Amino acid sequence: MDTQARYYYEPSKGHGLAHDPLNAIVGPRPIGWIASRSPEGHRNLAPYSFFNCFNYHPPIIGFASVGYKDSLANILATGEFVWNLATRPLAEKMNLTSAALPAGSDEFDFAGLTPVAGSVVGVDRVAESPVNFECRLTQSLQLQSAAGDKIETWLVLGEVVAVHIDPSLIEDGSYQTAKAKPILRAGGPSAYYGISEALRFDMQRPQVP
Repeated sequence: MDTQARYYYEPSKGHGLAHDPLNAIVGPRPIGWIASRSPEGHRNLAPYSFFNCFNYHPPIIGFASVGYKDSLANILATGEFVWNLATRPLAEKMNLTSAALPAGSDEFDFAGLTPVAGSVVGVDRVAESPVNFECRLTQSLQLQSAAGDKIETWLVLGEVVAVHIDPSLIEDGSYQTAKAKPILRAGGPSAYYGISEALRFDMQRPQVP
């Protein structure tokens, strides 16, 4: 293998490309469509492309906020949030919630989405979204570089304490991922991808004697 032919760069010195390839290589990525509420009761809804699931029992999901944003401030203050599945039919409305609105604005109203009270937490979920996770904050930490320097990015982890799933997405006891039409963030300023059953393949974990 000729490694000399590889495009090479050291991130601290710049990548030299039109767009940073990092989030295109690590992708596509699930979207953290996070609802929160301020201590004063103001709703907030925002998408985060650094998001994933990290544990089964208890179920723990997390997202990273690049910058100290309203979602982070709300969650740290109240200890609660709701994740909403972003789907292809909701893509445009999800994108609207990424707008930099004035403080205290309601992204539910701005995007024309319906808030529904959480069953366990005091945060509204997106009624139009087919899956919602109600979460309680477990940990939050500010990231740091290898040199120990603090970075203006915070990782937020939450335990899923209640789950809402559109019953049409469950067949023979199994959740149908492709049927939900989730959208995933890719690289560059605008790239997203979908999931289709046609692209599915299956592998079983090998059994070592």
